[in-house]
Amino acid sequence: MKTIPLEYGNFYHIYNRGINGCNLFQENENYEYFLHLYDKYISLVAETFAWVLMRNHFHLLVRIKSVKEIPFMDETPEGLKNASGTGTNLSVSSRPESVSKKYKPTNQFSHLFNAYTKAINKRYHRTGSLFEHPFRRIKVESEYHLKYLVYYIHHNPIHHGFCEHYLDYPWSSYLTIVSPKTTKLSRKEVLNWFRDKSNFEKYHSQEHINKFNEMNIDFSGDK
Repeated sequence: MKTIPLEYGNFYHIYNRGINGCNLFQENENYEYFLHLYDKYISLVAETFAWVLMRNHFHLLVRIKSVKEIPFMDETPEGLKNASGTGTNLSVSSRPESVSKKYKPTNQFSHLFNAYTKAINKRYHRTGSLFEHPFRRIKVESEYHLKYLVYYIHHNPIHHGFCEHYLDYPWSSYLTIVSPKTTKLSRKEVLNWFRDKSNFEKYHSQEHINKFNEMNIDFSGDK
């Protein structure tokens, strides 16, 4: 698959799996830690609208922020230390661009996958890559595609036989979208695509025909 760039201001379906189909998540703590790292690295450069974490793969629907929405990276020694993931927090600077640079979306995803890989390798005494390279991305260019992609992501656990109903799967954004609890997920925007919560739930309860070739993702043997 040809790798396309992540362009500022555009929506993308981002997905990937473990190298050679290996498991990415082995216990609940793994899912939780991946989401922690996701917030740490990706919230700076993208809005998230839907997600699902499966045992050996994941799917995300994101909008890469515009250049103006992305903060500057502090290039002081301490700032670079934090940005590399070795410090306690990512450092965001308001200094002029002449002495700072913007966080790059592709780099942030790489930081996420590298940090998670290091943690998994250490915990389970393994070595080498964990994710397939490069991570996969498809540009989303219509509202219908956005709506279907939300549906597709939330139905992924059913497709792979993990549950009979999307309400029963804990590692997706569906429960967050129908919940009133505070979240960093772009829930309001998602519900607006479906007009309201009632229509969002109704859309998910119906069967929709796949009209997008890219949804026929060949993750043979995935689980």
